[in-house]
Amino acid sequence: MTPPLPWDARHAADIIHRHLHLEGPTLPILHALQTAFGHIPDDAVPMLADALNLSRAEIHGVVTFYHDFRHEPAGRHVIKVCRAEACQSLGAEKTATALLERLGIGWGETTADGTVTVEAIYCLGLCACAPAALIDGEPAGRLDGAKLAAAVDEVRWS
Repeated sequence: MTPPLPWDARHAADIIHRHLHLEGPTLPILHALQTAFGHIPDDAVPMLADALNLSRAEIHGVVTFYHDFRHEPAGRHVIKVCRAEACQSLGAEKTATALLERLGIGWGETTADGTVTVEAIYCLGLCACAPAALIDGEPAGRLDGAKLAAAVDEVRWS
């Protein structure tokens, strides 16, 4: 995983310009900005709005509507715990609560040392392996508190 770059308005402008030719460029541009900077920088919103002839409110609405867009950079490792019905029915809430308490954070937060961010996701399509999570984009299933903690520790301290 490549670490995000620090904010650079010229780089952001270049990203926006490279995607303007696409049909419906808003989401591809936002994804490219987040890939580059680790989040959607506040200063990028008016730049994108101007480039697309949209209001800042419209861009802000898109950023806040989609859960994958961040306002701050995530930790080095991102854990996405499924909170859909199948996972919930098999103990995902208890599993997630144990992890959050162990890390000392809440949903969508990052540990103080910047190593782990825990986010909710609503269906990974791994219902047969519930409770499930994505750990740095890799699926993990049949989790309980101990298995999830061990998997997080493995990536966190590697």
